[in-house]
Amino acid sequence: MLNITLFAAVSLGVALALSYITLNFSRIRQEWKIYAHRAQLPPGPKSLKTGLRKPWLWFQELHQEYGDVVYLQVGPTPTIVLGSAQAAWDLLEKRGAIYSSRPRFIMGGELLSGGLRGLMAPYGPFWRRWRKLLHGAFMQRQSETYRPVQSLESKVLMRDLLRDPEEFRTHLERYAASVIVMVTYGRRVEDVRSDIVVQRNKDSMERLTSVNIPGKFAVERYPILKYVPSMFAPWKAQVLGQRQKDIELYTALMDEVREKMARGAAPDCFAKHLIQEQEHLGMSDLEIAYTAGSPFGAGVETSAGSLASFFLACAKFGPSFIPKAQEELDRVVGSDRLPTFADLERLDYVRAIASETLRWRPVAVLGGTPHASTADDVYKGMFIPKGSTIIAPLWSIHLNEADFPNPHDFKPERFMDQRDYPGTFGHSAFGWGRRVCPGMHLGSASVALNIARILWAFNVGPARHGDGGEVDVDMLVNSKSFFAYSDGFNSSPLPFKCSITPRSPRHAEVIEREFRDAEEQLRAYSVVTETEKTG
Repeated sequence: MLNITLFAAVSLGVALALSYITLNFSRIRQEWKIYAHRAQLPPGPKSLKTGLRKPWLWFQELHQEYGDVVYLQVGPTPTIVLGSAQAAWDLLEKRGAIYSSRPRFIMGGELLSGGLRGLMAPYGPFWRRWRKLLHGAFMQRQSETYRPVQSLESKVLMRDLLRDPEEFRTHLERYAASVIVMVTYGRRVEDVRSDIVVQRNKDSMERLTSVNIPGKFAVERYPILKYVPSMFAPWKAQVLGQRQKDIELYTALMDEVREKMARGAAPDCFAKHLIQEQEHLGMSDLEIAYTAGSPFGAGVETSAGSLASFFLACAKFGPSFIPKAQEELDRVVGSDRLPTFADLERLDYVRAIASETLRWRPVAVLGGTPHASTADDVYKGMFIPKGSTIIAPLWSIHLNEADFPNPHDFKPERFMDQRDYPGTFGHSAFGWGRRVCPGMHLGSASVALNIARILWAFNVGPARHGDGGEVDVDMLVNSKSFFAYSDGFNSSPLPFKCSITPRSPRHAEVIEREFRDAEEQLRAYSVVTETEKTG
C-alpha cells in the first residue's frame, strides 16, 4: 500500500513538473509574440487595479483615457477591453469567426459543470448543437408562442403590485422566475421565497458566478491541478459538491416532465421538446438536463433586474417621461383593459422607454461571459493576439457619450429617431454575433409588456418621508462615490423605496378582474410535483 501511495505521489509530481514545463514553454512563446508586437498592441495602463468591487467603473475610466480598445495583461492572458458599440460590433459581430470562443473555465466550465454548460463551452461541435437548440426554442418566432404565459404572469404581477407595492422587488423576481420556469419546465412559481427549485437554482448560479472568473484560481493557470484529489483541495471539493446538487436538480426537473408526459398532462415547454427529440439529437439524459437548465439559470436576474432599474428611473426621472407615456397609453388602450402585446406596435414611446431601460442601467454590466480570440488579428492597426480574452463591458458601451449624450439621464427620446448605432436594437444589451443571448426576444418582450402595464395602471414616483419630503435614490455615477448597484458579473439596484399607487379606482378594478381571469387559466401549471413534495 505504501509503495502504491508513493508511486501515485511520484507520478503526480512528475505530471505537475511536465505540465509546468509545457505551460511555461507555451507561455514564453506567447509572451515573446506579444513582445515582438509590443508597438502594435492597443494602449493600456502599465499596472492593474486589484480588489475592485465594481471593475466596470474602472474600465470606463480606462476608455476615457486610452480610447475604445484597451490592452491589459491579466496574469499570463492578454485581455482586450472594448469601450464602444462600434468596436464591439466590428470584432464580435463582423469577425465572429475568430471571436466566438470562450476562455478556458476549468473551475466553472469543467469541474463545476462537467463541460455541459454551453454558455462557457469553447467554439466547437458541442457548442454549435447547444446554440441551435437554444436559438430554435427562444428566437423570435418561437418566443412569440410564449407570450400567453408572459401575459398571464404579468397580470398576476400587476395585482401583486396593487395589493403589496412595498414588496415590488419580490414580485418582479417571482414574475421573472415563473415565466422562465413555465417556458422551460411547464410549472409555475407562486412564491419565489419558498419555492425549493428556485432557491436551489439561486444557490447554483451564485456558485457559478463566484468561480466563473478567468485567472481567479490557481488551477486556471496550472491545469494539472484539476486532477489533485479533492481531499487535498477544498476548492475542488466545494465545486464538485455543487455539481452533484446541480445534477440532482436538473435531472429531477426533467423526470417531472417525463412523468407528466406519461400522464398526458405536460404543457408544451422546452424540456418536453428536448425529451421528444432526445433520440434524434443523440443526447444523453444529463446533456438534455443541462441544456434545459440553461435558460432557467440565466433568465431570472436579467428580467427582474431590468424592471427594477425601470422603477428606479421612475423614482428619479418620472415627471420627464411618465406623463407622455400615460397619454399614449390612454389614447391607444383606453381605461377598460390592460395593454397587450398587440398594442405595443402602436406604443412607440413606451417601446422607447423599454429600450432606454435596457440601455441606461444594463444588468449584464460586464457584457456577459468574456469571448476569446482563436487567431491573431489586427484592428485599426492594433495587434490582438490569439488566445486573448475579450471583454465588452456594457457600462462603458451604453454610457459612451459619443453614442448617448448625457448618458446618466433617462431619455426615451433617444430611441424615437434614427441613430447611427450598429445593430437593430439601438443598444447592445443582448450581446453580439454568434454568442448573442438566445433569450433576447423573450426577455425584451417581458420588459416592454410590463413597463406598458405598470405605466397604464400606476403612478410611480419617489417614496415620501413622514414630513412629505421625497426619499432620494442613489444612482450615480463615478468610481469615487457610493453606487447603489450590486457587484458581480450582473448588476442590479440595491434595495430602494418608491411610491406605487393605482391611477384610479377604475384602473384597480381592471387589474383585479384580469387577475381573476389569469388565475383560472394558470391552474394547469400549478400542479404540486414530487420534487416539491420531497424538497
